[in-house]
Amino acid sequence: MDLPRHVGLLVKRIGVTGGALCRTLVTACSARRSPERSSCRRPLTARYSSAASVSACRALLYRNHGDPAQVVQLESMELPALDEKSVLVKMMAAPINPSDINMVQGTYAILPDLPAVGGNEGVGVVLEVGSQVTTLRAGDWIIPRNAGLGTWRTAAVFGEEVLTPVPNDIPLMSAATLGVNPCTAFRMLSDFEALKPGDSVIQNAANSGVGQAVIQIAAARGVHTINVVRDRPDLQQLTENLQALGAGHVITEEALRKPQMKEIFKKVPRPKLALNGVGGKSATELLRHLQAGGTMVTYGGMAKQPVTVPVSALIFKDVKVRGFWVSQWKRDHAQDRGALQGMLVQLCDLIRDGKLTAPACTEVPLQDHARALGNAMKPFLSSKQVLVM
Repeated sequence: MDLPRHVGLLVKRIGVTGGALCRTLVTACSARRSPERSSCRRPLTARYSSAASVSACRALLYRNHGDPAQVVQLESMELPALDEKSVLVKMMAAPINPSDINMVQGTYAILPDLPAVGGNEGVGVVLEVGSQVTTLRAGDWIIPRNAGLGTWRTAAVFGEEVLTPVPNDIPLMSAATLGVNPCTAFRMLSDFEALKPGDSVIQNAANSGVGQAVIQIAAARGVHTINVVRDRPDLQQLTENLQALGAGHVITEEALRKPQMKEIFKKVPRPKLALNGVGGKSATELLRHLQAGGTMVTYGGMAKQPVTVPVSALIFKDVKVRGFWVSQWKRDHAQDRGALQGMLVQLCDLIRDGKLTAPACTEVPLQDHARALGNAMKPFLSSKQVLVM
């Protein structure tokens, strides 16, 4: 019995207004699949119907750039007709990431035409596919291939080429948060230094989604992590949480200039790789602790301050200063679908093995988006806001 197909057809017949029912049906399908059949790849066969059952959706739109709490509104949208190369998707969950906030504010590197639907990441289930769709079928879980798709909505008609299938035997929150932070962490740990078991990595913003993924992927590879966080009232609890993920050392920004660092380097080697998501003085301090010839990779700038590189680090330590943006990586590999699929397969294997978990998430109904957006912009937030449809 082709369970994904039958689930998709059943959901299609009853519509998409029952989001919880949709998630329950798909999860039930997942539980009946054996791990051997689950993969980030899908058979190249189409399952389609000639008549679309959904003609409208609810979506979080913004017609102008500005404060997300002010410009993002929940509205009804008509859906385009399903053509032979498009896919009808019921969105299930979509997180609110810093890049999403920046895009609404108009400060991100890529900006969609207005009006736009917010959200760059999320997971949905395929309800129906066009007659010429070959890589997806009803019942498949999908995530966006690139940023800018607009995931804060209950349903959408997308072109087949902008979607990537993911297995439906992983937790929903893991799937919803798979495409950005874990991919960023994976690539930075893989592409800049040849790390071996016993090597070490230092990173700031260690409690961020990327930071938590770095800790777990590095631990799975036998690589030590030195994790820098801002001081805060719940520092002890945060430290314990990161250590539970596999963090070897958790320190505050202030500790980077204290004798505590010498004690750490008696236990682990100086890092070959530094990962900077903050900028400003924090980035400069990371550079100071790199071993000669090491690399600092900047992927974010939470402090909104430039990265200052000491001349001595360049001359006497020959450090390398690089940047990374996962959206650009995906663009560069757009013609090599195997590159993205191969990475997702490895990440999904870690998830199944219990070695990579989603960050702490707060599930918020789509209609409560104002609360979710407000919480996502608060400092020291320890839980990712995820919109559920």
